[in-house]
Amino acid sequence: MTVLRRTLLTVVGIQLAVAIGMSLVDSYRRRGKKPKPFPVTPPRTVPIGDGTVTTYTFGRDLYDDMLAAIDGAKRQILFETYIWKGDEIGERFKAALTAAANRGVEVYCIYDGFANLVVSPLFKQFPPQLKVLRYPVYAAGWRFFDLRRYGRDHRKILVVDDDEGFVGGYNIGAAYETEWRDTHVRITGPGVWDLKRSFADFWNLNRRRRIRSSERPLLLETASTWEPRIRFHRNVPRLWMFPIRSMYIEAINRASSNVWMTSAYFLPDQDFVDAMRDAAGRGVDVRLLVPLKSNHIVADWISRGYFSQLLDAGVRIFRFRDAMVHAKTATIDGTWSTVGTANIDRLSLSGNYEINVEVIDEALAKTLEEIYTVDEGNCLELTSSEWEARDLHRKFTEFVLAPLRPLL
Repeated sequence: MTVLRRTLLTVVGIQLAVAIGMSLVDSYRRRGKKPKPFPVTPPRTVPIGDGTVTTYTFGRDLYDDMLAAIDGAKRQILFETYIWKGDEIGERFKAALTAAANRGVEVYCIYDGFANLVVSPLFKQFPPQLKVLRYPVYAAGWRFFDLRRYGRDHRKILVVDDDEGFVGGYNIGAAYETEWRDTHVRITGPGVWDLKRSFADFWNLNRRRRIRSSERPLLLETASTWEPRIRFHRNVPRLWMFPIRSMYIEAINRASSNVWMTSAYFLPDQDFVDAMRDAAGRGVDVRLLVPLKSNHIVADWISRGYFSQLLDAGVRIFRFRDAMVHAKTATIDGTWSTVGTANIDRLSLSGNYEINVEVIDEALAKTLEEIYTVDEGNCLELTSSEWEARDLHRKFTEFVLAPLRPLL
């Protein structure tokens, strides 16, 4: 028993040492390097029912419209982000939110404490007129073994009045404005009300229970009208709800023509991989677009462990060059689309608070297909022969890191 325990500890130690070593080397190599320009698609708006959906693929375009919405707010702003950098972009958002509160707008803000540990404490000092919920670094308290309390708040939401809502992959920071390729959407019409409910539910579930003006319950009066073509799916660890994974798998299983997916970090479970393989096996054009090099090198290496299965099944894999692609999108059969905050990995699909919008609309699907085609033009396609010919040390590293898949 002692020998077995030592062997297991040695194996785990080797895996962690390799992962830490790779991360340090990659960080050193990136010092002073700036991503190269990459093609983007200008914002496009399509009508859906009594509202619209606008797509964004460049941070500056998105931030300009988000800040304009905040500046035009009359009654209420609901702002939630995973990362909120204390740089010039972060300061612009903080100043705009503060100015809105000063003119009488009710402003609620949520950010994740762990994701912003490196942000200056001075930046995280907010004026009292802002109602701010810092999702704690450690939320379990004395419930050490309650896995429902370990998820991070990975969502990115902005809702202004009843007029417009934004959701997608963009965090707030200068690097995301011009250096990262991501996808966000702006929604108007009845869909905004569901986004407001999503924010309020999180606030009320995680606010502190002592009576403070900044953390009182958020009570909304929203219309009960539904837009049947727009649905929001929320992962809520505290309630053990993880519908986004089911949404993806169900849509892939129904595909008859094409499945085009973009994922910043691709670390699925085997059932997800099997759904993609089965779709390709019945003649569906299945494509996966991932970063050539992401900002998490260990995740890159672990995700490659799935490439052989996918390539053998006929799935086409594209790797985005020169910049980090952080989008979380998919479009299927020219009708179904999703844009959101959830990556295809364990943390997003069965760990964190996430939100994706699902849209059944041909015009939006066409727009996302056109965006996908533009992105493909900046990609290197991975072929089976190229993959099988990779160096032995690469295969060995993938093998050593494979057991870490369930942790990411």
